[in-house]
Amino acid sequence: MNLARALALLLGLAWLFHLAPARADTVCTATAPTALAFGTITNWAATATNAMTSFTITCNTAALSILGSASVRACLKIGTGSTGSTLLPARTMTNATSDPMAFQLYSNAGRSTVWGSVPGGSPAAVVVTLNYGVPLITGGSGAQTVTIYGQVPAAQVLSAGSFASSFGAANVSLEYAYNETIIGIAQPPALCTTATGVIGHKTADNAFPFTVRANVLPQCSTYVTTDMDFGANAGAITANLDRTSTIGLTCINRTAYSIGLNDGQNAVGGVRRMRFTAPDNTAYYIPYELYRDAARSQRWGNTINTDTRAGTGNGAAQTLTVYGRAPPTSGAIPAQGSYNDVITVTITY
Repeated sequence: MNLARALALLLGLAWLFHLAPARADTVCTATAPTALAFGTITNWAATATNAMTSFTITCNTAALSILGSASVRACLKIGTGSTGSTLLPARTMTNATSDPMAFQLYSNAGRSTVWGSVPGGSPAAVVVTLNYGVPLITGGSGAQTVTIYGQVPAAQVLSAGSFASSFGAANVSLEYAYNETIIGIAQPPALCTTATGVIGHKTADNAFPFTVRANVLPQCSTYVTTDMDFGANAGAITANLDRTSTIGLTCINRTAYSIGLNDGQNAVGGVRRMRFTAPDNTAYYIPYELYRDAARSQRWGNTINTDTRAGTGNGAAQTLTVYGRAPPTSGAIPAQGSYNDVITVTITY
């Protein structure tokens, strides 16, 4: 065999190789992102809260030839999550009592393109194209890092609690098509969704599972109290003087709170007293008590879980009644004049 004939044979074999479709296996996988954590969200926040997380998609192809290559068109699909039912206008995460918080996932840093679950749909799945060489013996691979951009919109009326939504199974699906060639550059697949006209097509669910999280802290505000006025009495108190006052507050939904009342400025022996000071600084007192119930059987004190008043916020203003009683006096008739005391209200949440 002369040199010219050998070269012609080699070129002929190369042409045959070029025409023959490649048959190496291509497999694409993705790493699991870290949690998309928004941190603490404020009820009725003035601005949106942003967060992001990333993962890597990697495609590996078994050895083809010295000049082999592969091209992969991969679609990364994200669904509604474990606690939502819609993609638009927003996804939803919930707390333990199923109260909602709206959020959204985007494919761009400007947070204008919603990341969807349908290739070519609206909102669309993210498309990634990988091209890489596949040399003989070692095979080849390509990788790309992809970022998920999240946002919690501003001005939401929220409930207290820990919120989450999990993305797994079909909610994080990887669908891809690929072409391979033993020489030259492989043609990129036009779509990720079909096996027609490509070397291979595969789908993998639970490809890049992650969780979205946020917290809303308990919060109370807008405190309003009214004075308790026992009125006027001539001489000694001969029958119970029963009066009421109120404590008003507004707490976001699901905020558990406890309200305590101290013993005032003049208590002695666990009994509250109103005080009157004569011009000569002689002090006179009228005992009274404050209660949590209309029957005036449950003293209102300052020890949480013992004698305080507990409640749960609902997002609207709430009013609690303080029941007061000045019992009949004994002994000397108090001096004529005004008596008062100052009670400190403590709200714990």
